[in-house]
Amino acid sequence: MVELSKLESLGFTPFFAQQIGDIKDPGLVPARVAAAQCGRFALLGCRSSFGALTGRLRRGGTDPSMLPTVGDWVIIRDGDGGTALITVLLKRRTGFVRRAPGSLTEVQVIAANIDTVFIVTSANREFNPRRIERYLTAVWNSGAVPVVVVNKIDVCPDLPGLLSALAAVAPDVPVIAASALVGEGLEQLRAHITPGATVALVGSSGVGKSSLVNRLLGTVRQITHESRSEDDKGRHTTTHRELFMTPLGGLLIDTPGLRELGLWDDGEGRDRVFPDVEAVAARCRFNDCRHEDEPGCAVRLAISSGELAEERLVSYLKLGQEQTGIERQRDAMVAASARRRWKSAARSSQEWDDRAGYEPDPAEGSQRRPPR
Repeated sequence: MVELSKLESLGFTPFFAQQIGDIKDPGLVPARVAAAQCGRFALLGCRSSFGALTGRLRRGGTDPSMLPTVGDWVIIRDGDGGTALITVLLKRRTGFVRRAPGSLTEVQVIAANIDTVFIVTSANREFNPRRIERYLTAVWNSGAVPVVVVNKIDVCPDLPGLLSALAAVAPDVPVIAASALVGEGLEQLRAHITPGATVALVGSSGVGKSSLVNRLLGTVRQITHESRSEDDKGRHTTTHRELFMTPLGGLLIDTPGLRELGLWDDGEGRDRVFPDVEAVAARCRFNDCRHEDEPGCAVRLAISSGELAEERLVSYLKLGQEQTGIERQRDAMVAASARRRWKSAARSSQEWDDRAGYEPDPAEGSQRRPPR
């Protein structure tokens, strides 16, 4: 058994130690997933560099979100440096997820067991306050702590104005102005990457996530490209998610640019992103006020007086409707699955009765009795 203290630098905490119990088999050890591609997993904290799923774990993986992903802790049967067998996926402490692209009912886990999420945007035409609100909601729902990173400030004509706009949409969230090109803001970023802590970088393509990772690692580990000059749009340079150890002991997870971030969890993230809307809404006459044309709506009054920006309300309502829609889809799926199971059980019971020669008992309604 690997000494658990040696895994602390990889983020192994008592939360995971309690799950593995007293493993007496010296061949079974914990390891952390550093990358996952096509059923092959790069591992850290063990002798084997790569891992593959056991048949039992693979067969039980009909839900993709329950398969190992970057940042996960797993139990493996370690080898002599070859490919290990992944036998158990440990319960996640946190997870940054999104609705799978093109689906209303499937979830995709972007990164697992993270402490902090750097929401990276750029100080050019890519900057979008509404997108930042969406990312903040997803991060708060994940259980991690958000930090907004404004990269490429070396090309920003009005940095004070941009930071002022951010303060309005990211209340009580640290905002770091950085430039991967000239190295500005790196010390502020490193302050969040403490030994044993895991930080994930998320954002659109072209905002400079990989450039920041290279700077923080002190070496070129990720390929980077310039954004298109005509529209400041970036190209996908990072094609997969990967976990790196930094020279100071923390861990970084680089992720590909996200073209869309569909919300999945219906947690308290939206309330934490919109405390201004929530505070005003508490003054509405009706508890179930929709903030449209109801009498005594404090939110509409606040918008009319300039106390509250209307775009904040529009974004707040849109995210709420999206989360409600997803919840309804899930409920419908659960109900449909229950109906299918009930019909299958009823058919099996009917077939069994037919084979046994049972006949209906009129005195007991749908109950059956053996023929006489």
